[in-house]
Amino acid sequence: MEMEVKRIVVVVEEVEVARTAMVWALHNVLRYGDLVTLLHVFPATATAGSKSRNRKKLRLLRLKGFQLALSFKDICIHSFPNTKIEIVVTEGDEEGSRITDLVRQIGASTLVAGLHDQSFLYRLAMAHKNIGNNFNCKVLAIKQPTSPLTSSGPTLSDSSTSMDFSQIEISSLSVPEIPQPKIPYQVCPDPSAIIWRSRRRRKQ
Repeated sequence: MEMEVKRIVVVVEEVEVARTAMVWALHNVLRYGDLVTLLHVFPATATAGSKSRNRKKLRLLRLKGFQLALSFKDICIHSFPNTKIEIVVTEGDEEGSRITDLVRQIGASTLVAGLHDQSFLYRLAMAHKNIGNNFNCKVLAIKQPTSPLTSSGPTLSDSSTSMDFSQIEISSLSVPEIPQPKIPYQVCPDPSAIIWRSRRRRKQ
């Protein structure tokens, strides 16, 4: 019986933790035959100026994004030469809605992203209670390890011990709720006690 081929989307960003997240996914999530989609979304170019200048800026951003994705692909091939890889580079917003749409269109089973201070995941969490439902797949956010990786790099056999990652499986990434202020109140006496005392007084 053949295993179902899963599509793993890795968010490509110009931050080290994004590469860390991809390496973690290669050693812990990827199975033989799975397809890895390297997704890079560059910011929109709505700026004042001529259309030709905006088109030129758009081409440069697309080229830069593609080159960045190629560097991620090189890491994939170095670790797992037979990995099936596709690259998607497109324009979008910084709030994560474009990434959400593409992940759903691709039909991904898992989304892997590096978690950092400017991560789009936090922006999505501000707007949605359960971002896992938005993506319609498992979301894995990986924090940068506190200790640096070894220069030789981990192998599949020792990945569980040599890669000191803080893995966060986000089924419902949310912003912490601010507790409501407590309203002072008075403790009301037991009504039955009041009735009992009133009856006793009548008898007296």
